[in-house]
Amino acid sequence: MLNLKPLISKANPAKSYDEALRRVEALQALEGHDINPVSRTSLLTHGQPVERAVVWLHGYTNSPAQFSQLGQLCFERGCNVLVPRFPRHGMQKRMTGETALLTAEELTGMADEAVDIARGLGRQVVVGGLSMGGVATGWLAQRRADIELALLMAPAFGFKAIPTPLTRPMAGLLLTLPNFFQWWDPQLKDAVVPPLHAYPRHASRGLAAILRLGFTVQALARQRRPAARRIWVLTNANDRSINPEMVERLVQLWQAKGADVQTHQFGADLKLGHDFIDPTQPNQRVDLSYPVILDMLK
Repeated sequence: MLNLKPLISKANPAKSYDEALRRVEALQALEGHDINPVSRTSLLTHGQPVERAVVWLHGYTNSPAQFSQLGQLCFERGCNVLVPRFPRHGMQKRMTGETALLTAEELTGMADEAVDIARGLGRQVVVGGLSMGGVATGWLAQRRADIELALLMAPAFGFKAIPTPLTRPMAGLLLTLPNFFQWWDPQLKDAVVPPLHAYPRHASRGLAAILRLGFTVQALARQRRPAARRIWVLTNANDRSINPEMVERLVQLWQAKGADVQTHQFGADLKLGHDFIDPTQPNQRVDLSYPVILDMLK
């Protein structure tokens, strides 16, 4: 049975810009030689608090490098930008088995800490995340009233390979069964191809942790209105990874509670991939996706 015990926010906002910097440094100090240098927790700062601090949350088996280009664009627009590394991600050893140990508590803990740090970096806090990061952003939107805008991009509340009615029992089953790994691309397997800062395979237990967090977000959404002031949900009609029904279900729950939720979907004709953020993804079209995202941040 899927464990949906409450994942409580342990908010502890930074009280100053200097404290925010110290807390970023503390995160970076935990990242040893086993972490890929391009995948470490990243902070782009103007040297002082600014009007808006932006937090980007990366996807499953990827790393902060996924948001390097988009983060730079936000920085050039005057924002302080934080891209934290989720636990068990960004390691030099791409064939690591660490993601099998990932938990929903680790995801919410890092998401909470990122918002806490951002409170010291800007007067307003914006949080955006892709896929796994999108689910964590949904949890933050539900829990944190100090978020001005939450942007969920291709959030992985369910997967196309699993029919909607079977998603909950499958999540429970994956958490119970011994872990197993699958290749993202069964033909390429562990070939040395971009993005080199991401893992070529995923763990069943890690996917289950993401699904568990997603069902927790939905349970909270049935109980109360999300705490974030505004929410954008961005999806892609050409996405072959996530289950759009699960995303729409959450949007409907939020709208029924009177939340300020807006949605946008990239058309299938654009032929964007599930990851429309990482500039190193094959056949990437950030020239199409980034302008839309940046416009949502206004």
